[in-house]
Amino acid sequence: MQLPPVFIDISLEEQAQELRAYLKSLGAEISEEKSVKGIEDDLHKIIGVCDACFREGQEAEVETVLNDIVSIMVLVPMERAENIILAFCEKLAKAPGHKLLVASLRALWLLFQSLDERSPMRYHVYYHLIQIANQTDQVKSVFRDIDYLKQQFSFCPPSSEQLQKLYRLLHEVLVKSNQSEQAAKVMIELLGTYTAENASHARDDAIRCIASALADPNTFLLDPLLSLKPVRFLEGELIHDLLSIFVSDNLQSYLNFYQNHKEFVTSQGLNHEQNMQKMRLLSFMQLAETNPEINFETIQKELQIGADEVEAFIIEVLKTKLVRARMDQAARKVYTSSTMHRTFGRAQWQQLHNLLFAWKGNLQSVQEGMKNITAAQLELLN
Repeated sequence: MQLPPVFIDISLEEQAQELRAYLKSLGAEISEEKSVKGIEDDLHKIIGVCDACFREGQEAEVETVLNDIVSIMVLVPMERAENIILAFCEKLAKAPGHKLLVASLRALWLLFQSLDERSPMRYHVYYHLIQIANQTDQVKSVFRDIDYLKQQFSFCPPSSEQLQKLYRLLHEVLVKSNQSEQAAKVMIELLGTYTAENASHARDDAIRCIASALADPNTFLLDPLLSLKPVRFLEGELIHDLLSIFVSDNLQSYLNFYQNHKEFVTSQGLNHEQNMQKMRLLSFMQLAETNPEINFETIQKELQIGADEVEAFIIEVLKTKLVRARMDQAARKVYTSSTMHRTFGRAQWQQLHNLLFAWKGNLQSVQEGMKNITAAQLELLN
């Protein structure tokens, strides 16, 4: 079987001519002769038929050919390479089969890393990378977290509209790959791209953000969502009312809401039983904030669970590490030492201030005590 050529120490035009000949040997409708219009036209023609090399079982050869195209492409002046890059991205996103898509993913990642950090085309390449990652379950290979993503575009930030498009796609891909925590962070970033002037246009994104956060079994601090401008525009609507219940109300409030709006809860893709479990955890956290000692009967009543379910529930609470507590089965009590606050407002900041101020006072007392001890020892020595 004929192998793809290796291009070493030859001109761009000669590389392009070798690629033309190779693709023509695979049956592509392309001339072996280089274009009289220049290297850009050569690349357009090559990219147009490069899928002729997409053959199952030959993925290594395919990747070599794609990398050769990249090696030419990155040397074309950027002002003349935009359409070429877009055409290449779109062609690779349509590669047939998982293995060929993975080969395409690696070639596009090489292109992304090879482009100048100030090139606006990096955004378009990255967007297609996420599309292919979605098809191949490879999102972790191109997306680490939001901070890393921002670093990738620090020299040429995308527009707000481009970011919104990318964040929507990323959220969809992360949800699909069961990375709910990352998906929630991406959705919050998406809502943060809206200003007071256009926040009203973010309605669908805001609703999707709330539903995603409520459905995520690992997201319990929901208070920050209420401060987002697009979420504030939903005040008075059922989705905002439901969010407010998860932020600060108890289990009974949720049950009352569900009784009156069952179809709405289901329409948001939310599972009632999962909502119940989450509200029980949140309600227990609320109890623990003001009650360092809670008896089993109170837990049973407030969380509406059976007497034989209390111990198992407490164990589940401790696994989340949201609450630090000790369970005394004999006394049928739970002793809590700390808990994550469901909301963090002025009262919590004041509590933190008081705690830090007390620590400062204690440290000063310790320091004074050490000085006195040192002075006493010096007197004894003298």
